[in-house]
Amino acid sequence: MSLEPGLTHELTLTVQESDTARHSGGETLPPVLSTPRLIGMLERTSHLAVLPYLDAGQTTVGTWVNVKHLAATPVGLEVRFHSELIEVDRRRLRFKVEAWDAVEKIAEGEHERFIIDIGRFNQRLEEKIHHGDTEKNS
Repeated sequence: MSLEPGLTHELTLTVQESDTARHSGGETLPPVLSTPRLIGMLERTSHLAVLPYLDAGQTTVGTWVNVKHLAATPVGLEVRFHSELIEVDRRRLRFKVEAWDAVEKIAEGEHERFIIDIGRFNQRLEEKIHHGDTEKNS
């Protein structure tokens, strides 16, 4: 199996209080699916779409999101998240993403992810962490 445009994946989520704008942003916000939670689910859907096609030791990281949050979804409604791989450029993957609740389309946009080597990525993180140590000792 190869990683090619046309690959799709879907996830669903029943909106809970913990998924709402009110929960993350305060009592002045409505109890509806928050934009950060929406984007996180669209990213997760895209990541899971390609995960079975990656080599051992690889994963993907999100690098760009351009999403319109079109409509509010209250607690208790189910949301369906859809991702379609539309471009593969070596390690760069571009997705068309959308979401619907039981009534209407609630989001649409694009998302980009990069395929990374987990070992190399973790080594760079360690170097970054220890860079702070060398700065303190200078």
